Amino acid sequence: MVVATRAIVLSSLKYAEADLIAHCYTLSDGRKSYLLRRILKSKKGALKPSLFQPLTQLELIAKHKNKGTLETIKEAKIYYPYKTLHTDVVKTSVVMFLSEVLRDAIQEEEANPNLYGYLSQSLNFLDGAEDFANFHIYFLLNLTQYLGFFPDASESKALYFNLLEGNFQHTATNNYCEEGEHVTALKRFFGINFEALSQIKLNKKTRLEVLHLLIRYYQLHLQGFKKPKSLAVLNQLFQ
Repeated sequence: MVVATRAIVLSSLKYAEADLIAHCYTLSDGRKSYLLRRILKSKKGALKPSLFQPLTQLELIAKHKNKGTLETIKEAKIYYPYKTLHTDVVKTSVVMFLSEVLRDAIQEEEANPNLYGYLSQSLNFLDGAEDFANFHIYFLLNLTQYLGFFPDASESKALYFNLLEGNFQHTATNNYCEEGEHVTALKRFFGINFEALSQIKLNKKTRLEVLHLLIRYYQLHLQGFKKPKSLAVLNQLFQ
């Protein structure tokens, strides 16, 4: 079946000598993987490797067999041309991190327009943002709404965050309960929008602790989720 859809590139990897396998999140069908033959050597081909940089937003004409195999792309063009996301060194590091997270976190081959809209809106904001030191924390927290394990913040004044149960508690009931400055900082990210992120002032140590807290939360709630390799690079950023 030939499909016209928007898509966000999650990742791409070289296959054989001149091919690419591109993993994309499509508006029409959720996650899809495409085999792009001869794209690395063909100078006259309609598809260019630069189109498949991480988190690029595309418009695709694709052929979907929907049999769990690699699909094919007939045409592709940029849907949203980024101004800074692939040229700013710090933003590029954030993009690599988010790409790894999304590659592991999103597996469903079914349409989810709300999730797609959140991803697109988030990337557009990051592209235009000047102060984005807290962006990745806010992004990860709110992504859990669409993945099905958003924390219950009804008891947000409580001291402990129970990573296993995904709620705030007044007492520690298991080994997954955490307390401290990073838990207090996490609470500040609930109920705000992107524009309010610059108002949250965190030192580097606390920001990293919040980030690692969220990574552990993902590992507990998503089977097979791995700590992103690019986390080490991200740890060096945002003084």
